[in-house]
Amino acid sequence: MHLAYPAVLSALLFCTGLYGVLARRNAILVLMSVELMLNAVNLNLVAFDVWLSRAARDTLHSGQALTLFTIAIAAAEIGIGLAIVLAVYRNRGTSDIDQLRDTAEGHGGDGPDGGTPAAEKAEATA
Repeated sequence: MHLAYPAVLSALLFCTGLYGVLARRNAILVLMSVELMLNAVNLNLVAFDVWLSRAARDTLHSGQALTLFTIAIAAAEIGIGLAIVLAVYRNRGTSDIDQLRDTAEGHGGDGPDGGTPAAEKAEATA
């Protein structure tokens, strides 16, 4: 098989995953898009390893070995990511990324977008 076929397929998979990361609002769909991008990289690693192994017969197949490590790391990443998303969903009631951005500020932070301004809060406590 020619090298262009898996390379084009890998580029299409990576672009689809990149679109999913940039356009999606749901955290689980973003994690799935990251996995799609990692699988595109794995396809490239295996394709180039096979292509390069034709030139030199005595190779270690390092691209395929690196792909196995990448799959193991991706499985651990998705397990931890899903655990975090489920914990946030239980606490917040949503997995929408736009609503999760204010996690550091809390539910009613100070400022113009939520809660009471700091000066009004100081007058209320005095």
